[in-house]
Amino acid sequence: MTYEIMPVGPFDTNCILLWEKPCEAWLVDPGGDAEALFNFMARRGIQPAGIVFTHGHCDHIGALDAILEAYPVPVHVCGADAKWTFLPVNSIPGYYSAPPSRPATLAEASGELAFGGIAARVLPTPGHTPGSVCLWFPNAGLLLSGDTLFAGSVGRTDLPGGDTATLMESLRGLAKLPADTVIIPGHGPTTTLREEMESNPYLEEALRNA
Repeated sequence: MTYEIMPVGPFDTNCILLWEKPCEAWLVDPGGDAEALFNFMARRGIQPAGIVFTHGHCDHIGALDAILEAYPVPVHVCGADAKWTFLPVNSIPGYYSAPPSRPATLAEASGELAFGGIAARVLPTPGHTPGSVCLWFPNAGLLLSGDTLFAGSVGRTDLPGGDTATLMESLRGLAKLPADTVIIPGHGPTTTLREEMESNPYLEEALRNA
């Protein structure tokens, strides 16, 4: 499996493209800069077979309308977030004025998700949002953690639907993955679970209070 990380949008959201077959790629968290994504895909001969959101915040979905106009593919998001993701409340004035339209090809992100020759386990990790998920690719030793777990930090819980105690429980679940798991968060640098277990104060607190 090949993957590429592209920071997009005003908040440098990590959009991740993954593929085994270039014409059947995963597109995870396309938060903005649709033209840059199109240019990258054209250079690499990539076309998406599906779009997956780790959660529904506007900075992770901002390029959706433009992408679906070019590539009308299925969109996967956890149902708990789908309830509000496409409503006007999901906006940040000055950055994201309105959310994308609710796509007709909306699918539930749960259990095992497989397409394009790639399979991931969808791990429910609520706390940052009610429907936050992480995507674990066990064969590649890779976790896309969205805004649940960052290098040295975690996603904020002071936004609507956030809950600190729930996030701590989600972190305890992630701590059970193999220590050498490579983690690509929703923002910021790549890390490993071992590094976070040794130095992330939020993960340390979650495990201490288990």
